[in-house]
Amino acid sequence: MAFKKWEVRPTDKEKASELSEKFNIDPFVAVLLVSRGIEKDVDVVNFLSDDFTMPSPFDFVDMDEAVFAVFEAVENKEKICIYGDYDCDGVTSTALLVDYLRSLGADVCYYIPDRETEGYGMNMFAIDKIHSWGVSLIITVDNGIASFDEAEYIYSLGMSLVITDHHQIADGKIPHAEAVINPHREENELGFREYCGVAVAFMLACAMNEEQGNSAENVINRYIDLVAIGTVADVMPLVFDNRAFVKKGLEKLKNNPPVALKPLLNVSPDKDITSTEIAFQICPRLNAMGRMGDAKRAVEFLLCTDSSRSTDACNMLNEENYLRQSTEQEILQDVKRQIEADSSLVSSPVIIVAGKGYHHGVIGIVSAHITEHYGKPSFVIGMDDDGISRGSARSVEGFNIYEALAACKEDLIQFGGHPLAAGVTLSNDKIDDFRQHINDYALKNYSLMPQPLLELDFKLSPSYLSVDLVNSLSVLEPYGAGNHQAVFGIYKLTLLDVAPLSEGKHIRLELQKKNSKIRVVKFSTPYDTFPYVKGDVLNLAVRISKNAYKGRIYLSVQAVDIHLSDIDEERYFKEKSDYDLYLYNGSFVDSLYPDRDACVKIYKYIKSKKAPCFTGEDLYFRLQNDGLTYGQVMFALKAFEQSGLVVNSHGIDAVKNAKKTVLEDTDILRELKGRKDSGTRN
Repeated sequence: MAFKKWEVRPTDKEKASELSEKFNIDPFVAVLLVSRGIEKDVDVVNFLSDDFTMPSPFDFVDMDEAVFAVFEAVENKEKICIYGDYDCDGVTSTALLVDYLRSLGADVCYYIPDRETEGYGMNMFAIDKIHSWGVSLIITVDNGIASFDEAEYIYSLGMSLVITDHHQIADGKIPHAEAVINPHREENELGFREYCGVAVAFMLACAMNEEQGNSAENVINRYIDLVAIGTVADVMPLVFDNRAFVKKGLEKLKNNPPVALKPLLNVSPDKDITSTEIAFQICPRLNAMGRMGDAKRAVEFLLCTDSSRSTDACNMLNEENYLRQSTEQEILQDVKRQIEADSSLVSSPVIIVAGKGYHHGVIGIVSAHITEHYGKPSFVIGMDDDGISRGSARSVEGFNIYEALAACKEDLIQFGGHPLAAGVTLSNDKIDDFRQHINDYALKNYSLMPQPLLELDFKLSPSYLSVDLVNSLSVLEPYGAGNHQAVFGIYKLTLLDVAPLSEGKHIRLELQKKNSKIRVVKFSTPYDTFPYVKGDVLNLAVRISKNAYKGRIYLSVQAVDIHLSDIDEERYFKEKSDYDLYLYNGSFVDSLYPDRDACVKIYKYIKSKKAPCFTGEDLYFRLQNDGLTYGQVMFALKAFEQSGLVVNSHGIDAVKNAKKTVLEDTDILRELKGRKDSGTRN
């Protein structure tokens, strides 16, 4: 995984102490609240409260117009179509409005575009089909804000349109419609705007319910679980209204789950339902329907009230999810093969990989893996035989992928999304141009690309880790985007032992600092790839939880990330940027060239084999204090490989009885030496 910069959240300790005393809360909880910007009395009370306060749906501009248009269609017995989307947010939005309008006696149908053949959002083919059904009013959920031509076409056919969406509004322009409900409209009177699509659809249902003079409780109790699922699935910040929605939704999922979702949750009286269950049990399965097949089945699943049918549907969801995982791995392996064959693909500021036959339903997940692994924005693009490509992007904090796409719109047929995730459609023959232009944009606007960041809530002595601390922190749940589970930095721990778990798939560490010893689990880290050895002094970023075993509660400490102590992070990122730029565009600085002394130091360390397995980056950090740069280490390794001195497959190993060689004669060192001697810098 990409090396992350650790940054401790700034905290006003005096304010935290004041809150701890005033509200009688644990000092650690008070520090976490303040570090997350929750320090006003009213915000603290609302954050910690279990009470649910419903925001007014009429704070959305056009809500009155939307309610009027929908009620008019219902009262006139006109046919209404909910136009949804194939992801989890989209199908929960669709199910919510379909069910609510049916409860009013409306003649309502729904349409979910096919991800493979239609892509995201409205399209003319779908509108023609909906028109043939005799529909008078189309209501979009989780889409529509960018459908200008489609909106005009709807009206040209004699239908009308209500848009509910939560995506960004380009240039402040909105399509022709009876009403456009979107939290990002400037005219809204909202105190909070980061809603997902199903939350916006929920607001419309609440407004209609309120207009009828009914209590909000019946709509909240009926649909708040769907709002919680969509909010978590779309990785919306779990603060303010979203936190209240998810908290209330989790309560319903535990105490009164809908028939359809019971088989997915395996609810029991002594088990808490958390946002983790939503994120890992429900969302992937609902998403799998839209990714791998017909998302309408996910809507029907959510609308199902028959327990036998819902169990069968749940089994089908699981099968779809297994297929999704298999397809995802196939594409990921192909992407890795491309990168191994052409390292320049990942040396660019923005990684773009394309391939034929990539299933459009999973390329976003693959992109997320690439971004996580390399710490850079990435696009994974599926090329179709008709000459059209569709791609999904994931970005890193600080690099707005939507703005980057807007700067390259001439290369694209269509694009949309958020600062951290987006989708594109373009011609196959435009991929190389797009790769060049978006990287030109990145180089022009970012002297150093934003670095992968791991925020630590605070530094902590291992002696403070306890079950009591876990219990105190539980008031911060539910966790999610914008309200992550606390991550603590524990520094200068001496590694005492490393043991394999689950046949070597995970590891357990024993560490000590002064008189405190702790055990830490590092998941998804095979024993034979762990680059640290007994005696190493390490910094750990950890999360804590509790486990029950044979009637007793135990503390569980999980390592999120591990660094050697006393490394220079800023120096690493600067030197790695120099190295990447050379690979990408040939920009040369003298510090890239490993002279003979540097090569000797690096080779001696490799032969000493002080760790069972290490990568080039691990080697660099071991040698950083010897004055060696990132570029020197990486290019020396390449020279060693070219000369047959080392192999670098599953870790770096010196070749036994290697023949003597003149390193300066290797292709890479001749190239670098020539650049150094000529004084050419780019």
